Amino acid sequence: MPAVSRILSRRDLDFLLYEWLDVEALTSRERFAEHSRETFDAFLDVSARIAERDFAPHNRRNDLEEPTFDGERVTIIPEVAAALKAFNETGLISANMDAEVGGMQLPHVVARACFLWFQAANTGTSAYPMLSIGNASLLLAHGTPEQIETYAKPILDGRFTGTMCLSEPQAGSSLSDVTTKAVPAGDGSYRVTGSKMWISGGDHELSETIVHLVLARVAGAPPGVKSLSLFIVPKHHVAADGTVGDRNGVALAGLNHKMGYRGTTNAVLSFDDATGYLVGREGHGLAYMFHMMNEARIGVGSGAVALGYTGYLHALAYARERLQGRPVAAKDPAAPPVPIIEHPDVRRMLLASKTYVEGGLALVLYAAKLLDQPSAENDLLLDVLTPIVKAWPSQWCRLANDHAIQIHGGYGYTREYPVEQFYRDNRLNSIHEGTDGIQGLDLLGRKVLMRDGAGLALLLDRIRATASDSELGKPVLAAADRVAATTAKLWADGNPTVALANSTAYLDAVGHLVIAWMWLEQAAAVGDKTDKFYEGKRLAARYFVTHELPRTGPLLDLLDSRDTLLADLDPQVF
Repeated sequence: MPAVSRILSRRDLDFLLYEWLDVEALTSRERFAEHSRETFDAFLDVSARIAERDFAPHNRRNDLEEPTFDGERVTIIPEVAAALKAFNETGLISANMDAEVGGMQLPHVVARACFLWFQAANTGTSAYPMLSIGNASLLLAHGTPEQIETYAKPILDGRFTGTMCLSEPQAGSSLSDVTTKAVPAGDGSYRVTGSKMWISGGDHELSETIVHLVLARVAGAPPGVKSLSLFIVPKHHVAADGTVGDRNGVALAGLNHKMGYRGTTNAVLSFDDATGYLVGREGHGLAYMFHMMNEARIGVGSGAVALGYTGYLHALAYARERLQGRPVAAKDPAAPPVPIIEHPDVRRMLLASKTYVEGGLALVLYAAKLLDQPSAENDLLLDVLTPIVKAWPSQWCRLANDHAIQIHGGYGYTREYPVEQFYRDNRLNSIHEGTDGIQGLDLLGRKVLMRDGAGLALLLDRIRATASDSELGKPVLAAADRVAATTAKLWADGNPTVALANSTAYLDAVGHLVIAWMWLEQAAAVGDKTDKFYEGKRLAARYFVTHELPRTGPLLDLLDSRDTLLADLDPQVF
């Protein structure tokens, strides 16, 4: 791996993991007792090495030569299979899982940091293991011992891959409108019929078979999400001894061709009397699926950070190398041009990008560490943070990609440089696993209300505790107080139409408050340490609080007004 990578910053990861989050202290817990700083570093080293060697080199080809379907088979460039083989050989696919299923019980926070390398190096190829890990995790939590043995363990061995099949062509994100049916076959299995849309990793030849987790409605069940059930529907029949047999009734109807993430097959799947196996109990499918959906939401936020981060690093390197123009005070037209990083507006974009990607990375790792320290409080806090972890990086780390294009100037929107691909890849993350608008509804309509507001109160208490100990904390304290007051005002009469009319603005405001908190936390970890890295952290914290946090003011003003223009307008005006 080069000393300075343009994929991620190992120096930043080390700071966040060891100087801020103190992940070494996790080794005092029984689950992580076999680990140490040395094992954590070894996993990070191998992740960076394989990301550089096996993932990054084919990222461009993955984009230019996307998967094709000839009516019978999907063809994918061979580098993808080679990269996944290298990934599987590291054991990272089951790194944070129990030893009894072959896992290494690596802390979630370290495993997340490791996987960020792959997401930044090649988001298209990394999507296959990301979905497979979530699929296996769901089965380990809710499957029977037989289902775990037949489907989850082969995924963790790298033999199988997995998907999640929720959306349908006519329903999109409205899962209450799912029409896929499941009919009991009389032998304990079900016959599943219907169509699923936007299925990432839905068909390929990269594994022996694909384990689809499918939401369907058992025949006779009433409408609505509460009657959905979850089924294992493999691409091929799998015998009790693990042998992969004939095709199941699952057919690829076609591939969707997207603006980004082109290396990941995105499928329309047709289930025609396919054999499926119920996970858990009938009518509880969405609750089980949320296990994978929430993991995927954090994975999407992580991927958005990774793409924003690599875009920022490419822009930073370019700004230091590209000679163009002269300082505004320069009078001699014959003077040599200067690196564009000398120009204030380029510095503005770089500093803003730094705060977005390093702040987003801090949030993703903070959320991951909550999983390693389960408690009633931490579980509640993670529930509140999950929509923010998914949506904030999807918007603001994508802005870092936008800045990267701008910094590259005319070259930025050409294929000569990779920053235009990073932007296209990242644009999808505002839609993946629930649009940003859905995350806003989830945050304001569910998460801040649960347990009579205990989750929001806990979040604000933790923010205030950090801000109270910081010289930069006064604006953050004021913003926290405003969020509390605004939330109460929005729900004063319990009218969801009024309260949720501007829920996306609420998501943006609370998201910026949370990232300001992340920057105060990082500044506290820096303390009085001195070198350019730490100076950069202090400067970024000051910039975010003084330049970015004020964005919340107009958003909260709008929310305080309880304006219902968007709920009330006549659609005919468009």
